[in-house]
Amino acid sequence: MDAEQLRENAHKMVDFIADYYKSIENFPVLSQVQPGYLHNLIPDSAPHHPESLQNILDGESPNYFAYYPSNSSVAGFLGEMLSAGLNIVGFSWITSPAATELEMIVLDWLAKLLKLPEDFLSTGQGGGVIQGTASEAVLVVLLAARDKALKRVGKNSLEKLVVYASDQTHSALQKACQIGGIHPQNFRVLKTDSSTNYSLSPDSLAEAISRDLTIGLIPFFLCATFGSLNSIVSAYCFIELVMSDALFAFMIISFNLCTEEDGASKNEQPHPELEFQLAEETSHLYVQVGTTSSTAVDPLLALGNIAKSNGMWFHVDAAYAGSACICPEYRQYIDGVEEADSFNMNAHKWFLTNFDCSALWVKDRNTLIQSLSTNPEFLKNKASQANMVVDYKDWQIPLGRRFRSLKLWMVLRLYGLENLQGYIRNHIQLAKHFEGLVAQDLRFEVVTPRIFSLVCFRLLPPHNDEDHGNKLNHKLLDDINSTGKIFISHTVLSGKYILRFAVGAPLTEWRHVNAAWEVMQDKASALLARLSIE
Repeated sequence: MDAEQLRENAHKMVDFIADYYKSIENFPVLSQVQPGYLHNLIPDSAPHHPESLQNILDGESPNYFAYYPSNSSVAGFLGEMLSAGLNIVGFSWITSPAATELEMIVLDWLAKLLKLPEDFLSTGQGGGVIQGTASEAVLVVLLAARDKALKRVGKNSLEKLVVYASDQTHSALQKACQIGGIHPQNFRVLKTDSSTNYSLSPDSLAEAISRDLTIGLIPFFLCATFGSLNSIVSAYCFIELVMSDALFAFMIISFNLCTEEDGASKNEQPHPELEFQLAEETSHLYVQVGTTSSTAVDPLLALGNIAKSNGMWFHVDAAYAGSACICPEYRQYIDGVEEADSFNMNAHKWFLTNFDCSALWVKDRNTLIQSLSTNPEFLKNKASQANMVVDYKDWQIPLGRRFRSLKLWMVLRLYGLENLQGYIRNHIQLAKHFEGLVAQDLRFEVVTPRIFSLVCFRLLPPHNDEDHGNKLNHKLLDDINSTGKIFISHTVLSGKYILRFAVGAPLTEWRHVNAAWEVMQDKASALLARLSIE
């Protein structure tokens, strides 16, 4: 394909994407196809001869309220386009100085917007790196924490290392422990309940650590949570592209900022319905700010002090709600982050940045490098050997890496702090509005306090028959999603089946929230009517 063919086909692709987002609201939110459907639509083998782009071309909705929507925007799309066009594999500084240095700069920008401690900036001993997902982020810091601990207590002590986290932590931590060789029986999932709004109790953590120390185990990693997802993190999110003559003439997603008119047991295993992020005691502590199930916020300062006093690595997972902390009124929820050894947020979850872009900061980058670095002869070069540069290959699992900082750079520059704050606040206002709608209908209850843009609620069982409450809400979820009009998801809190309504798709407006509630009310009425007949 020559330059002119590239120009012609690229214009067609831009038109296709623009038309797709313009009409996305007309499609069912939840796919109506059956497993294996695509095999019937695509040939069994690749073509012998080239096909036209039109033949090849011959997800995502403002009504998506399940899990946590992954974000996208024109700015992110343009950054992806540029990254794909340049096709840089920037595993070390010498392969692409621009890719390396822009990533350092952009993550310093974002750290400053979040008001993270200066220890996390690249100008000191720490710095930031873009991982693919929060799952990769927690894996690399757990490995760094593990190796740091084993250097202190001896390499034969792996079987004694213990990780701690709450039962609201993402399952990615459990997988990281499996990969890192942490014995399953040394993964402590600490119970939470409604008395602390499902945040991890410092007393519960301290007691668990004390018990383990008494029997000769070594606490090394703690994970705290801040608005992470304990179910599946996938989503459809949408933006509106406005183009003319193959140019993006102008675009800002449908912010629709709120107006008066608009809205006047230490060995216990995780519950099968939940996903958890684990934490290591002595070596590593994992904390989530805003958990996946309920956006619970762990008390970072108290947990961090416990981790520090026990020589543990303290990790904060703010995959979802971390974005909200660019707003001064929500920054308080990560107070205590100065005690953390590492901090992670997904820019692709609530920051208008196309997947994948998970920002990870560490206070001491040498811990990552010592754990993950390889230095084969064919990669040696003068700048790296002299320790003059950052080589991001030593901060991650794979060798190669994409120029992902371009899309985050584009988002920050094309939107600016003011618009990004407005975007976050709008979603929170929409969730607040939905929470109010639920509270007005006495057949429902809001289960946990809403802090950000997630509302956890359920349909109350008739006659307070809790034995049938879970089946009732499971059926309601199926009935709602089967309409294809909206898509929501669920979780389990204190043994109760809970419905989750997460606002986060870029095109979601007040009318979408109101329409979604009408669907829920209609299906609840029909379900309760059937039960009364039976």
